[in-house]
Amino acid sequence: MIDPPREGVKEAVETCRKAGIKTVMITGDHIATAKAIAKELGILKGTDSAITGEELDKIPDEKFEKEVMNYSVFARVSPEHKVKIVKAFQANGKVVAMTGDGINDAPALKMADIGVAMGKGGTDVAKNAADMILADDNFVTIVEAVKTGRHIFDNIKKAIHFLLATNVGEIVVIFIGLLLGMESPLLAIHLLWINLVTDSLPAIALGLEPPQADIMSRKPENPKKSLFADGLWEKIFLEGCMIGMLTLLAFTIGNKLYSLEIGRTMAFISLSMLELIHSFNIKSDESILKTRIFENPYLIGSFILGAIMQIGVASIGPIAVLFDCIPLNGAQWLIVTAISICPIIIMELQKKVNEVRFGKRIYTFPKTVR
Repeated sequence: MIDPPREGVKEAVETCRKAGIKTVMITGDHIATAKAIAKELGILKGTDSAITGEELDKIPDEKFEKEVMNYSVFARVSPEHKVKIVKAFQANGKVVAMTGDGINDAPALKMADIGVAMGKGGTDVAKNAADMILADDNFVTIVEAVKTGRHIFDNIKKAIHFLLATNVGEIVVIFIGLLLGMESPLLAIHLLWINLVTDSLPAIALGLEPPQADIMSRKPENPKKSLFADGLWEKIFLEGCMIGMLTLLAFTIGNKLYSLEIGRTMAFISLSMLELIHSFNIKSDESILKTRIFENPYLIGSFILGAIMQIGVASIGPIAVLFDCIPLNGAQWLIVTAISICPIIIMELQKKVNEVRFGKRIYTFPKTVR
């Protein structure tokens, strides 16, 4: 007698495999039944093995820890075996999520990094021992939760990346300007406006980015790895320097060719537009030519709104006076525009360099035979 697997579970198991997640079946069923179901679902593939609780008792803990990655099915197991299995995977540096519904599952749920109890059929003991309760008792929902978690992490990382890079850029403008003995390229009111508008709007929009197409085709993140690993600190610093130096270039051109006030106006507009345009570079580590630029209406909206507000502040008489800005002529706007689009070219080169140094985020798995 075999209880047929739920719809969508086979596809969810395959999604886990592509995402670098090993799915393991732990059951009280006979090993022949367990292997049949595991093969049908794609859990037992290639060189993967199945083992019973009786056989598990004969293997010393140290030896089992070395061999545990070879097993995908554990049949006829006791609560003690479940704890032993969880510990063995953890000993290999794996993050273990354990599902269960009965009282005998409670010790393993407690031991696992993420204990997941069944919300419908689970006992109160299992629910109290777990970290999460699965409301619909469906494995597919766990996989969707993993996807959502990766999506949230990605967006937090993008927002932090953008905010730090743009703030480094503002620091570079002021600091380098002082070191070179320049008149202040930006006034306090300019920096306040940039922090309120051109920093905040794109950062919020990046936090609302839809999940990338490859989100479940990547190697899992090491929980011990810093948020700024894989060269992120370098990228933030270099991008900040890029924004800062381009802003100083706009100021220098305006100051030398026209006047101090026009130089500040050009620097003010350039810095705002540089940050707005740079937000599109943060969308993905892939080339901007390979990303769907218009898939996030919030980012498009933040760019349009930010650009309109920035141009209005620098061009509308009474407001421009408040910000000590001078209306620019056609040639000056052309210079500002040319400087503002430079991050696209520079970032495309940087992404290519990072791809060579750290490799692509997507990775493939060797094909296995059933």
